Amino acid sequence: MLFSILFVACGLVLLVVGADALVSGASRIAQRFGIPPLIIGLTIVAIGTSMPEITVSTTAAISGNSELALGNVVGSNIFNVLLILGIAAVILPLSVHVSLIRQEVPVMVGLSLLLLVLVLDGSLSRLEASLLLVLGVAYLMLLLVQARRAAIAVRDVAVDLPDVSGWLARIPSSLLIALGLVGLVVGAQLLVRGASAIALSIGISELVVGLTVVAIGTSLPEVAASVAAALRGQRDMAIGNVVGSNIFNIALCLGLAGIVAPDGLSAPMQLVTFDLRVMIVVAIVLLPLIITEYEVCRQEGVLLLFWSTVYLVWTILIATENSLLSWFTPIVLFGLFPATVVFLFFTVIIALRGSKQRLRH
Repeated sequence: MLFSILFVACGLVLLVVGADALVSGASRIAQRFGIPPLIIGLTIVAIGTSMPEITVSTTAAISGNSELALGNVVGSNIFNVLLILGIAAVILPLSVHVSLIRQEVPVMVGLSLLLLVLVLDGSLSRLEASLLLVLGVAYLMLLLVQARRAAIAVRDVAVDLPDVSGWLARIPSSLLIALGLVGLVVGAQLLVRGASAIALSIGISELVVGLTVVAIGTSLPEVAASVAAALRGQRDMAIGNVVGSNIFNIALCLGLAGIVAPDGLSAPMQLVTFDLRVMIVVAIVLLPLIITEYEVCRQEGVLLLFWSTVYLVWTILIATENSLLSWFTPIVLFGLFPATVVFLFFTVIIALRGSKQRLRH
């Protein structure tokens, strides 16, 4: 058990460091070849923050641990919104660019709904995974086209590129990429092996370990990116990192994992009936939060953090079949959830009235 925990810890460290090294090395090479910073930000940096999820889920799929592969992505998408945006919004209220409401969040909701439809039969086949991958590549191409148009219209476009100062600056770019890839591969193998051993030793499913420990761990690059952006005052970048990562997690991560899996990915009943639906609700709830004054305020950040705790406790109670589940579930469904809906409803109404009054004046 101790060695399993050590494997998980070492795997997480290698994943985070490996992703950072890979993104930094690739960004430096891209800049050297004259690729615009905006294109680098939308491709290398955006996909780089999802590399831990991609490597872990792909490694798990090849090893036959499909529950871990699916749980990692679904759990990461839930905690990206509830935990990471919650922390970032508490640090500094997050402003929202209008394109996020018109394009990115609807795409995230649409892909979440599509994933639920695809796994309703209990599995994600290679053909269905290929569809997700094609959609992911198409979305990436759309971003590149929009980026070129934006670069032509506005020459000075702010992009959050990796910081290559310190020890990273002393290492050649090609070596950074090589070290990053090794870190990601070895880290993913250690994490999958350790997580599987922990699940076996304490008698819970790999799905639950993937939804919790692995999902939170592989979300660490998004935590670092979003918190750093909030601290620098780049409030729109913090929420953009999370939404973009969630889109790539479903489209690219599950797309690749489903293709390399020998027989596709099997979806446990708990994932289909509970966790995937939570992921969809979380994605939809983000819309009323961000249309209120086009920001996620501190109070809403606290609300997101509260629900991340509720989800974590709920998942553990379900996994352990704890007797407390019989009273915890009604409290959440008939107490906390309706109260949150009412809060969001009045928040949106007040924000819309405020915007109308400003327009009149």
